[in-house]
Amino acid sequence: MKTLTLLGSTGSIGCNVLDVVRSFPDRYRITGLAAGRNISKLLEQVAEFDPELISVADQDGAAGLCRRLPAKYRDRVVYGVEGSKAVAALDSADMTISAIVGAAGLLPTLAAIEAGKDIGLANKETLVMAGKLVMDSCREKGVKLLPVDSEHSAIFQALEAGHRDDVAKIILTASGGPFREKSQHELEAVTPAEALAHPNWDMGRKISIDSATLMNKGLEVIEAKWLFDVAVDAIEVVVHPQSIVHSLVEFQDGSVLAQLGIPDMRIPIAYALSYPRRLHMNLPGLNLAKCSNLEFHDPDYERFPALSLAFQAIKHGGVLPAVLNAANEIAVAAFLDEKISFLDIAATVAKVMEKVQDGSEDSIDDILSADGLARKEAAALISGTS
Repeated sequence: MKTLTLLGSTGSIGCNVLDVVRSFPDRYRITGLAAGRNISKLLEQVAEFDPELISVADQDGAAGLCRRLPAKYRDRVVYGVEGSKAVAALDSADMTISAIVGAAGLLPTLAAIEAGKDIGLANKETLVMAGKLVMDSCREKGVKLLPVDSEHSAIFQALEAGHRDDVAKIILTASGGPFREKSQHELEAVTPAEALAHPNWDMGRKISIDSATLMNKGLEVIEAKWLFDVAVDAIEVVVHPQSIVHSLVEFQDGSVLAQLGIPDMRIPIAYALSYPRRLHMNLPGLNLAKCSNLEFHDPDYERFPALSLAFQAIKHGGVLPAVLNAANEIAVAAFLDEKISFLDIAATVAKVMEKVQDGSEDSIDDILSADGLARKEAAALISGTS
């Protein structure tokens, strides 16, 4: 029996994790849940999984949760960053699944690593912001960091077919989002509702917008650089609208290995939980006869500049990837609130990256300081006070 703590339990990935756990009650037990503000969903999860510790976003949420929980749970509720860190590092857990969206996942994930927990990583921002610190900490603590993102899981699986020294290139596939065929003029007028309608994947709001701008793929490039210890120039992105080939690895002899599967997040989640074995998933298999028209295209960096910004950030290094991420989080929230246009998201990020650059990737204080400053700069640009 493997015991798990789950950070981001009420989000899209978190709910899929719990669906896998629900299917294998003899293999997995949830011992801690950390959520944000979706108290109703969290109440359902507590009733079903009976965790030892429960965290929510803030004190008001904790008070509201306690009022609605049976009495036995009321001394198990914590909140805020410290609450998430406590859940992440829970003594009774064998593994922590980090599925909090955004920068909020960094400190709890670091706390789990410090406590010696193996990590199932769905929070790409952890490696975007502090990749060197995180990977150094994993090596120091002897912690396994297993990717949950479908693309990085695909790479992880393909790499097992060869030696790391023989890898020539990592190829990340991108669906291209809902706007891959729209012109620049059409992109100026897209609405949040249109951007949230991903053609292949059922994802949360923030990740859906990132997919539409291709920022999500840019963040994945940075994540891949740290996770697989490869040079940025050895990472390539191709647009693959069908989302059947989840990513590929090219070896120096010219062989290219790909991982294929239906677009269902439960598959990479299950592999992270069960590695190095595989679970018998009750999911439809891939019908190759219906996959005869698989397409691959180069991304359009001019129409989707967010991808270029991510490459720029990781090549520059330092705290710039954290700045990229922070500015993007503020800009995406503003777009969802209809305060800026779709194209303003990347434009805002680019301006903030020009203003905030100082700091060391070896210092968590520098990273968090740059994150905070980038958020303030992005908010000022959006409000017109910069």
